[in-house]
Amino acid sequence: MPSYGEQLSDSFFIEEATKILNEARKRNIVLRVIGALAVKLHSPGYEDLYAKLKRLGENNPTFTDIDFVAYGKQRKELVKLFNEMRYIPDMYIMAFFGSKRLLYYHPQRLYHVDIFLDKLEFSHEIFFGNEPGKGRLEIEEFTISLADLVLEKVQIHEINEKDIKDLIILFSAHNLAETDKPEAINIKYVAKVLAGDWGFWFDAKENLKKVLVFAKKYHEEGLITATIFEDVNRKIGQLLTAIDQEPKTKAWEKRAKIGTNKKWYRDVEELVR
Repeated sequence: MPSYGEQLSDSFFIEEATKILNEARKRNIVLRVIGALAVKLHSPGYEDLYAKLKRLGENNPTFTDIDFVAYGKQRKELVKLFNEMRYIPDMYIMAFFGSKRLLYYHPQRLYHVDIFLDKLEFSHEIFFGNEPGKGRLEIEEFTISLADLVLEKVQIHEINEKDIKDLIILFSAHNLAETDKPEAINIKYVAKVLAGDWGFWFDAKENLKKVLVFAKKYHEEGLITATIFEDVNRKIGQLLTAIDQEPKTKAWEKRAKIGTNKKWYRDVEELVR
């Protein structure tokens, strides 16, 4: 076990997340990994690309925490699980955001664990459902679906380079599909979600275009091969086409008339932990 302050390895975070997931499964709790760690779990064999892209910069670890999403109806079971595993609750977060989010610290405070309930509410909202067996969390065994992972990354209004790198790896490592097939990105679902929310649609398209710009830059710098660059370019092009072709809702069309004249995203402030 690493000591406090020691740099934690990728394998350590994967082992810790797996341990928590296995405990949740024993109790029939639907718990799924989100974020960068979910991308890593879905992309075995891409260690060389991770190393070259240096997600968090030179000499920095790939991960700093573990993030999950679960169903709000299993909140009591989640609290009991983390208490019995001796994780330390953040009482401030529990008091003010407990219906939407739980926050725990590792028993030795090596990292923290965020658990979001039913949905992610950042620049834009991603809804997974609110009841076991009736939502989207059961699509994959350990993480949210690849389509939801793409949505999680492209919803960021001011996207960071680390998230762009995650998207490059995600598109490089997976095929596209029009259904929720295992290990495939359901571009039909992504397009459908964006067709109902103009603000989300706008930021998602801008971010996908930024991924193409950075992919070209990384290729020119020798960080990604021509094969990876062309593959990512092709897949994002297919996704952008699917987004454009998906019929838009009346709500989308109404909001599109206002455009950027009115704020279209939610401000997201990093909470002090």
